[in-house]
Amino acid sequence: MAGAGNAIRGSRVGAGPMGEAERGAVAPRQTVTFHCSQDHRSEFAFAKAAVVPDFWDCPKCGLPASLDQENPPPAPKNEPYKTHLAYVKERRSDAEADDILKEAVALLRSRRKSGEIIF
Repeated sequence: MAGAGNAIRGSRVGAGPMGEAERGAVAPRQTVTFHCSQDHRSEFAFAKAAVVPDFWDCPKCGLPASLDQENPPPAPKNEPYKTHLAYVKERRSDAEADDILKEAVALLRSRRKSGEIIF
């Protein structure tokens, strides 16, 4: 059925109006450039009335970026995973650990002598 005409030709279902007249005027914008420690420059458009953040994640490498080209923020330090035991060792000396172990063993032995069921 050629030539029947189609009212939505060249448009998607759900597409809105196609011109500025239907949408209204665009808000005034400012272009802001962020710099990361890998010498990447990223430009973003913000509304003039918007508060521009001091830091932004670089879209190229993921490192933090700032407005200061001369002093970009350093990459964050990734500390290796620590086990629970590593954290305990940071808080307690070997002497404290021995005292705590002796107290726990003495408590366990006294509970066994009294007939308590201990798993």
